[in-house]
Amino acid sequence: MNNAPRMVLLSLAAGLAAVAGPLVAQERPAPAPPVATSGPIAGPNSGPASGLTYADLVDLAEGTPLVIRARIKQQAQVSPERAPGLAPGFARLYIEADTLALLAGNVPIGESLRYLVDVPFDARGKLPKLKKQEVMLFARPVPGRPREVQLVDPRAQLAATPELESRLRPVLAQLASADRPPVVTGVRDALSIAGTLTGESETQLFLDTANDGPVSVTVVRRPGMEPRWGVSWTEIVDQAARPPKAGTLAWYRLACGLPEQLPADANLARDEENRARAAEDYALVMARLGPCERNRS
Repeated sequence: MNNAPRMVLLSLAAGLAAVAGPLVAQERPAPAPPVATSGPIAGPNSGPASGLTYADLVDLAEGTPLVIRARIKQQAQVSPERAPGLAPGFARLYIEADTLALLAGNVPIGESLRYLVDVPFDARGKLPKLKKQEVMLFARPVPGRPREVQLVDPRAQLAATPELESRLRPVLAQLASADRPPVVTGVRDALSIAGTLTGESETQLFLDTANDGPVSVTVVRRPGMEPRWGVSWTEIVDQAARPPKAGTLAWYRLACGLPEQLPADANLARDEENRARAAEDYALVMARLGPCERNRS
């Protein structure tokens, strides 16, 4: 590399360091290999450890100003002394790339981009050669520098594949929707009432959300029938509400936002039997939702 590109690299590293915040200022434990080198994208509840889960995609995309598909045209390693917070086994790279598409965001960006990314050394201790590879970037703009972006975390660069894009676009559409479900932060109240018949009951769970939007979960039990449950995203508590479909933002809000067990202070049941049933019905809901699996650290 001649002196001019070297000066650009140092200038970019200094500029991004000034606005990077967590990108270069925090020590991090040694992470799992970044999904830039991952295998197939996984489903919401399963898949190889190297693949992305649905929760991984939402975690990356939610609140991210820019999602960009780009093609790398040049890479250079930033010296370790200029890469604070770098995890062991990783190198920080200065990247120049051509913009191919803006999948999300309304901030103007240039036809070419510059940014920093952390990548792992391979088994031989060598850096991967990324030139000409297409990548997906989850980034924010750098104020006053339209050709520079800052990744939302040091490894928010993924290998761009048709499969990844087909999984990602519905996530971006759901997050951009005006009627997207609110962020669930916990359980506010839980109430369970027995019916007139043996084995008949109804449990209502009222959830806390980031914007105080109304969300409730109802579990109905009838003698000789499987328990039925559903979620309502309005102020109306609806016994006919249905469970959210796996691999949707509604599923993510519940599976990834609720605690594993019903908090004791949320239980408003009037006696021990009803309190026990409220906890049992909550456990039923969490089991039906399945775990919120994440493969990105």
